Amino acid sequence: MSIFIISLIWLTLWINMAQLQQGGPDEKEKTTALKDLLSRIDLDELMKKDEPPLEFPDTLEGFEYAFNEKGQLRHITTGEPFVFNAREDLHRWNQKRYEALGEIITKYVYELLEKDCNLKKISLPVDATENEPKNFIFMSEDAMTNPDKLMVLIHGSGVVRAGQWARRLIINEDLDSGTQIPFIKRAMDEGYGVIVLNPNENYIEVEKTKSQVQLSSDSSDEPAEKRERKDKTFKEAKKRRDFYEKYRNPQKEKEMVPLYIRDNGSPEEHLIYVWDHFITHSAAENIFFVAHSYGGLAFVELMIQREADVKNKVTAVALTDSVHNVWHQEAGKTIREWMRENCCNWVSSSEPLDTSVESMLPDCPRVSAGTERHELTSWRSLPSIFRFFGEASAARSGAPRAALTRRSHRIKHEEV
Repeated sequence: MSIFIISLIWLTLWINMAQLQQGGPDEKEKTTALKDLLSRIDLDELMKKDEPPLEFPDTLEGFEYAFNEKGQLRHITTGEPFVFNAREDLHRWNQKRYEALGEIITKYVYELLEKDCNLKKISLPVDATENEPKNFIFMSEDAMTNPDKLMVLIHGSGVVRAGQWARRLIINEDLDSGTQIPFIKRAMDEGYGVIVLNPNENYIEVEKTKSQVQLSSDSSDEPAEKRERKDKTFKEAKKRRDFYEKYRNPQKEKEMVPLYIRDNGSPEEHLIYVWDHFITHSAAENIFFVAHSYGGLAFVELMIQREADVKNKVTAVALTDSVHNVWHQEAGKTIREWMRENCCNWVSSSEPLDTSVESMLPDCPRVSAGTERHELTSWRSLPSIFRFFGEASAARSGAPRAALTRRSHRIKHEEV
């Protein structure tokens, strides 16, 4: 019996009960009979049999998938792309399976960063004790010592982690479009040091203990009578919630609570921490940022918090479909002026790559990334971004920056 049919039966009986409870003695008698019927239907067992266990492999091989020579994820037997709906009418199970695969992809990309790109994994905070929660970033060997150029990569929000632009692209398209690896390799080929941030790794999850679940009534200064009413209300609400959860989620998952990582509890905190402890101490004369989506918002927050230092150290910033807003973030006039001269935002658009796009915000120029897909904007604008950085470096060494910046916004796409 499918979950849909079970849910329909349950809903129908529930509605009938609600209607009968509003009637006279005969209806109440029928309600009692319906309750007795419901008590005899073990929906918990039925749904457990319907939904497979939420247990999945912890390796790509276990999933029977592998990346081919083109960086595409394919089934090792059929050669077919990944299929989300592996089980019909089991959306929750399919979603959990997809998430489990995503965790494996994240570890796989980490391995590529270390083995294929020769980056070092650096734990944060730098003075973390052995037992406290930790984050990490990846750095090239010369990230702190390269006297010329340093590139800092910041992804957007969500499930993506260091080295990724979009998990969906990695799984459904290829590694080139979905990861930062093409940026890293080209940067290193062109003499840049590289730092890869990890702004979404803000906490670890631990199982909630009984003491965390229970109300801390004894510590309250409220009158006993009021506290008893609140406790009764809480218990009744919990009983209803548990009753609902029993049938909605028969494979009850553990309740977890977050333990936040010191000084890295948000993307903005993470960027500021890495700036203070690494980027600002690098030897590079020219520092460049590539920031996608929410990464752009985090960069603007960095400017607000460290304006003078950023202006002194950063040569240019490439934003890709950034979601920053200089008004909501209260970026001052001097920040907006600096962004107009030193930043460019490649946005999702149907126009050809590098075509100017109008904006209502008075911050930085916007040009087309040559795609209407938000997650593809970084990959599609890669050649233009490196050209933009090259011209910014030349401007800093003596050529008129404004002229070069304007010209970089009019360039046409060159195949690479």
